[in-house]
Amino acid sequence: MQDSAFYDVTLKNFAAPWTNEAMSKFVPLNDYIATVIGLVRDGEDFRKVLYDDVLYIGNASLNLPNYSTSNNNHYESLENSGASLKDNLERVNQSTYTGLPPSATAGVITSRASARAFFSAGTNRAMFRFTLINHMCNDLEQVADVTLPTDRIRQDVSRSPGGDSRVFLNNCVGCHTGMDPMTQAFAYYDYEYDANTDPDGELGRLVYNAIGETDPETGSRVQAKYHINSATFEQGYVTPDDSWDNYWRQGANRRLGWDPSLPGSGSGAKSLGMEFANSEAFAECQVKKVFENVCLRPPSDSADRSQVSSMVASFASQGYDLKQVFAESAVYCMGE
Repeated sequence: MQDSAFYDVTLKNFAAPWTNEAMSKFVPLNDYIATVIGLVRDGEDFRKVLYDDVLYIGNASLNLPNYSTSNNNHYESLENSGASLKDNLERVNQSTYTGLPPSATAGVITSRASARAFFSAGTNRAMFRFTLINHMCNDLEQVADVTLPTDRIRQDVSRSPGGDSRVFLNNCVGCHTGMDPMTQAFAYYDYEYDANTDPDGELGRLVYNAIGETDPETGSRVQAKYHINSATFEQGYVTPDDSWDNYWRQGANRRLGWDPSLPGSGSGAKSLGMEFANSEAFAECQVKKVFENVCLRPPSDSADRSQVSSMVASFASQGYDLKQVFAESAVYCMGE
């Protein structure tokens, strides 16, 4: 863990796929990756990755371009400089550098890289889906549940795709009943860029409707994207604010191990990040990802599964220090 290559290469490649829909590790260093590396280096409670007012930037002594909300020059220059990330990342408050209110910060969820990848265009459901994939190790198909209430499914979802309501009831409902009530947490966020001159959004920025700001199309703080295609099913749910509810605390997805000390509802991305980060699925996911990264294979037999269970317990009992999980995985797989 003292080798700079662990931070510059191993951790960079570990986190990079979480920052783009293609799940490619071949992307430049960005604020999302740097924040993951910094939290691991500092032995921080890794749950903070989804809710804290935290950002890691390059050391001022390196004379890098300033952190910008509208480009990635700071991080690309840091990477190109060859400076050790182990020695040259500094923790700062995300709100200080991005202009977000502290209450609207949510770790890497509100990083610029994450916003570009998952808040860009669309309906913000991508942010929910990829947070689920990257930090809970489940895609929507694995958590689909058609038994839950449909009252929070938005207007843009057809109730009879292709003229057949059975498709909605037996397929669409499975994902949307859980996803839509929780994606409401992101209702005040968007990623703005000029699609004509900057089609890939390289110069775009995360925007947030703070108290007193109103979207001209919705007449509220809710971004217009939450009301698109409203004529698809006009009787559907109209998003009024950023309050969210976790319907998955009932039914089959109780297996994700939601924290009973939390209310299972709230407002905004920060409280939703806490809901995810305090689940058993979050801890298990981090440990399994580290195991595969270090051992170069998934857990495959009873001994592996027992080791993973032991490391999950250790991860929780030792303050969710992910660096310790890397160390335990290395010892277990040594000599393979």
